[in-house]
Amino acid sequence: MFHHIQTHLPEQVSAHLQARYGYDAPVWLEQPADPAFGELALTIAFQLAKQLKKAPRAVAQELIDELGSLPGVAQMEIAGPGYINIRLDRGVYGSSLLKPDERSTEAAAGKIIVEHTNINPNKAAHIGHLRNAVLGDTFVRMLRSTGAQVEVQNYIDNTGVQVADVVAGFLKLENKSLDEVRVLAAQPRFDYLCWDLYARVSQHFAASKDDEKNWRQEVLHSIEEGSGVASEMGHLVSDAIVLCHLATMARLGVSYDVLPRESEILHLKFWATAFELLKERNAIHLETEGPKKGCWVMAGSHYSDEAAEDDSKVIVRSNGIVTYVGKDIAYQLWKFGLLGKDFHYHPLLTGSNGHQVWVSTDHPQSSSAPKFGGGSTVYNVIDSRQAYLQDVVAAGLRALGYIDQAERSIHFSYEMVALSPRTCAELGIDLSDSDKSKAHVQVSGRKGLGVKADDLIDKLIEKARVEVDDRHPQAPVAERQAVATDIAIGALRYFMLKFTRNTVIAFDMQEALSFEGETGPYVQYAAVRSRNILRKLEERGEKLPDFAAVLSSDAFGRQLAQEDFWQLTLAVSKADAAVARAIASGEPAHVAKYAFTLAQSFNTFYHDYPVIHETDPEKKSFLLWMTDYFRRQLERTLDVLGIRVPQYM
Repeated sequence: MFHHIQTHLPEQVSAHLQARYGYDAPVWLEQPADPAFGELALTIAFQLAKQLKKAPRAVAQELIDELGSLPGVAQMEIAGPGYINIRLDRGVYGSSLLKPDERSTEAAAGKIIVEHTNINPNKAAHIGHLRNAVLGDTFVRMLRSTGAQVEVQNYIDNTGVQVADVVAGFLKLENKSLDEVRVLAAQPRFDYLCWDLYARVSQHFAASKDDEKNWRQEVLHSIEEGSGVASEMGHLVSDAIVLCHLATMARLGVSYDVLPRESEILHLKFWATAFELLKERNAIHLETEGPKKGCWVMAGSHYSDEAAEDDSKVIVRSNGIVTYVGKDIAYQLWKFGLLGKDFHYHPLLTGSNGHQVWVSTDHPQSSSAPKFGGGSTVYNVIDSRQAYLQDVVAAGLRALGYIDQAERSIHFSYEMVALSPRTCAELGIDLSDSDKSKAHVQVSGRKGLGVKADDLIDKLIEKARVEVDDRHPQAPVAERQAVATDIAIGALRYFMLKFTRNTVIAFDMQEALSFEGETGPYVQYAAVRSRNILRKLEERGEKLPDFAAVLSSDAFGRQLAQEDFWQLTLAVSKADAAVARAIASGEPAHVAKYAFTLAQSFNTFYHDYPVIHETDPEKKSFLLWMTDYFRRQLERTLDVLGIRVPQYM
């Protein structure tokens, strides 16, 4: 409701200014720092005063007189040198909140594509991947909560160096046949097995650069050609590990619509088509001398005004192998519907909620897949270390003449996740004395020193289960496990979301699982408490009243005349505003912060007002409505964050 007023009140004022003064600049609303000055404020008198050559206060008074009565506004008054403070009609505002789950309908036009997770399918997911997936999934939930059409993609680099190294490990280090690897791939924890193998291969390559060059080149050539044992094993390994990754992410409530694979980028000639476009439009050129002789490169001037003449980016190496960024340009063209080509698709799996996940293929299928790609805006959730490559991809679009699409190709970047020394100890990671004294410890999967995502989730559930068992020892075992899982996942997701994206996170299990402070369990606890009040009401043989029948606008006006009730109601009604602010800034942390503030407000309400025992009929109805409204807004905000409300805490 608050967001609706924030959006539509400026439109009404703007229409008046256009008609009266021919003024067409944007009109902005502010929120006064002191609630005593009202709920909103207009500063337009200062801008208009310059045009009219009048004092701002005189202009403000003129505007108040001419605007007259505005819907939902009780009073407008001049403050200071020309501010117009706006006080909302509390009774009208309160009664408008009786409409169930009123949401913003101002969804962005066109399809929005969000690509996230993108784990190399060569080993188990690690803790860093969780931040990517949780950020991307939450941003999708935010967009969809506004009614936007969103397509979720998870790009699978199944032809890259990482997969090639694992295949080389199976073939060269372990002398495994294709059939032997097929048996291994069908067993649980295949992603863990490949994690260890990848570490051994990396150690071997560090000791033998010849093997690194020769083995890797041999396997990569087979994979890119799509023929031979190495190619078949590459598909076998990557396909099996993708399923492991999807299972890991499903534990966090993360799902996808389509998995485009790099193998089809190559086999369906996406890159070949993009290559011809780039050459035809002079976006790239062939170097004929110097260290990049024989390479197709993009001039530095395409992606940086300050780039030197020789600061070009290699798109195709002299041996004819396309670089990662080259394939990504082709993929980005497809996302915007600019390539003139499409994948074939087949259904990969159906989630527990019935959601169908599709994967690309190079073989025509009889299945009728949805139309994928063709987005109007594309968000690529990739860590900040890839900023340069993302700039080059956008530069490729600009060089091809797709200026608008380059502007709407958005790098949704984030910083790395490390661990607190305390959490390293809890996970059994041995640290040096120097690491033990650090604020955070960075781990490396390549060196075999990493935290697998599933191990972290399992440990969080285990620790949450101890608390649940202590509080509810008589509850059924399966029920306690489900509650512990909800708390653990809520703790993990909230911790990943509460920091701004450009903040390096030092994940700490003890902090994340705390029931006090800015944590997921704290917000979950508030939602459970609100449910408990309503459950106790039923246990007393009472039911929620028909709020629309017993709480008129006048009744709301009487109750909301009490300032703390009014401030609580305003706070609870700002969910849409929090989501809108988070989308505009690209910061899911705003929604996490709002959830925490909402939980704090509810806990204040919970301690200050004995809802069930209130004797005044109107006030009791209002308090019950407030409790139910808190519940709905807490649940709704947690849903946007991808956090479930446990049965109990």
